[in-house]
Amino acid sequence: MDEGHADAIEKLRRDGASEAALAAFRRRLAGLDDPAAGLLPGAELEPIPSLPALDELPEPSPQEARAALDRVVVLKLNGGLGTSMGLTTPKSSIAIKDGRTFLDVIALQVLALRERHGVRLPLVLMDSTATRPPSLHALEQHPGLIRDDLAPDFLQGREPKLRADTGAPVQWPPDQELEWCPPGHGDLYISLAGSGMLAALLDAGYRWAFVSNADNLGALVDARIAAWVAAEQIPFLMEVVRGTPADRKGGHLARRDGRLVLRETAQVPDGDDSFGDVERWRWYNTNDLWVDLEALAELLAADPAGPRLPLIVNRKTVDPTDASSPEVLQLETAMGAAIGSIDGARALHVPRSRFVPVKTTDDLLVTRSDAYVLRDDGSLEAAFDGAAPPVVTLDPDYYKLLRDFDARFPDGPPSLRNARSLTVEGDVRFGRGVVVKGDATVRGPQSVRDGAMFDR
Repeated sequence: MDEGHADAIEKLRRDGASEAALAAFRRRLAGLDDPAAGLLPGAELEPIPSLPALDELPEPSPQEARAALDRVVVLKLNGGLGTSMGLTTPKSSIAIKDGRTFLDVIALQVLALRERHGVRLPLVLMDSTATRPPSLHALEQHPGLIRDDLAPDFLQGREPKLRADTGAPVQWPPDQELEWCPPGHGDLYISLAGSGMLAALLDAGYRWAFVSNADNLGALVDARIAAWVAAEQIPFLMEVVRGTPADRKGGHLARRDGRLVLRETAQVPDGDDSFGDVERWRWYNTNDLWVDLEALAELLAADPAGPRLPLIVNRKTVDPTDASSPEVLQLETAMGAAIGSIDGARALHVPRSRFVPVKTTDDLLVTRSDAYVLRDDGSLEAAFDGAAPPVVTLDPDYYKLLRDFDARFPDGPPSLRNARSLTVEGDVRFGRGVVVKGDATVRGPQSVRDGAMFDR
């Protein structure tokens, strides 16, 4: 190990990292020494022609559903700020539908499921130090949501950013917090254990965690899946959707040497153009996962560094707002990649209604529109015409930041339920009750009048 890497480990140790976090960081550092580690050439992979589907699973009896769901915890990844939309607050605090935020809707979903099935079903967040205080305050606004017998969150880990030129931990006196970064959501397994949350869940009798991103409101606990996972004793399950051209940059499933593997863009060798073929690689990761907590505890007891996850190296500047600041490496992993290292891991084909991520204001416009209906139980019901939601492409110069986006839709989003696509080029301000059908392109600068229709 070179001196720079040793310094990085020591810095992490002084920060109070658990032995498991240190072991996982050492593994990521070792991955830097082999540029080919984790790469998955398309020629070495086989497509997966078919998978079991959610619609094919048996409907459990009320007793079976209650027995399975009473041992499930809902775990939401909630560590991100809405920085890509110009915010300094948790992304989950964005108003998503009918004035409710992501966390408001998640709370509705959990409380409704508890009442329907008569189960405990706790909600636990994996927070960052920045998202923790406002997110816990938001949960407290929902009476009865936080359980007395279990903490409502635990903190994700952090690691030193490394100088790209030396591999040593970067030093940045103007803001020492910028010397640190999260290690990707693959940190979930280590942080669950290191925080004590894994042990607390097992002690309280919980067996399975349903894990998803806080920005995916389609990710609801489904009794059919819970009962199936319990009956089949599945240690790890990934929900996947049938790929469309819109998914071509997402992580897809394949088979390698008889095992399921998840391939992300960072794992594609230079010159390999096979990645975007959605007809060949049919199944795409939703990041909705079911994890057997007992199996995870056994895995961590045998290997404190956790599941073997391919290294993802992100190159950035230490200060993301200053392009002249030193270039750094951020070593990350993806939690879904555990499907390739856990024996018995499986995948399930689910309808696209379970995959409604909001990553950009493009996605936000679709979700806020009438293409989706928010029910009283928090479920987000698809109301669009067609198999896939409309594709929105907004000019980033005018719509990337949430304040600019909101200013251009002062009276709410246009109707998109009968749209296939909407492209907005330039500065366009939309009036009340605008309707889009089929495929439409709107060019600015202009103000679209109230009640205007785009039908092409």
